[in-house]
Amino acid sequence: MRIVRFSPTSADPALELGKDPLFGLINEDGVIAVLAGDPLYAGITPNGKAVPVSQVRLLAPVLPRSKVVCIGKNYADHAKEMGGDVPAQPVIFLKPNTSVIGPGDTIVWPGMSERVDHEAELAIVIGRICKDVPKERYSDVIFGYTLANDVTARDLQKVDGQWTRAKGFDTFCPLGPWIDTDFIPGDQAITATLNGEVKQSAKLSDMIFDIPTIINFVT
Repeated sequence: MRIVRFSPTSADPALELGKDPLFGLINEDGVIAVLAGDPLYAGITPNGKAVPVSQVRLLAPVLPRSKVVCIGKNYADHAKEMGGDVPAQPVIFLKPNTSVIGPGDTIVWPGMSERVDHEAELAIVIGRICKDVPKERYSDVIFGYTLANDVTARDLQKVDGQWTRAKGFDTFCPLGPWIDTDFIPGDQAITATLNGEVKQSAKLSDMIFDIPTIINFVT
């Protein structure tokens, strides 16, 4: 299933205005079957209504309740690019939930920065509160996957020495366009393009620490 979170852009008799954001299942034809509530809490319950994606604004498919937990330097090539050795354990940093925006929203360039970079990433949506998750049970806590843009004010990152300010600005974590609950990570490539030009591409199989290890380490 592909789950979207959205807001209507026009009056539609199929939707109850004032109750957005809404959630739905989007099909290959771009039609959204509206859900009765947030699927993370109310389950997957269609309410019988539908709306074309052209009549809505897609929001971030999930709004983290507190923060976004990120793993840095998790591809060997990127780790070398940033300098230093390949990390011996996952490198964790956080983005505040105020940095999260939707897939079509505008990234705001901070006036204090002269260089802002993008990084396409796979994002894991955790479906429940969890602690000390064993590697062999990592899939028990995953609700689905989406895409993220880890935006960074690179010059500020170098000046500060730590990453909170450089990666935590408002709008610095676009998510979406949907949560894919059936996605199985393997040899897929995550690719970033800018004005039609490929700027970054890396296979999930090239991650230094795999998803079971990350879930176990973070929890």
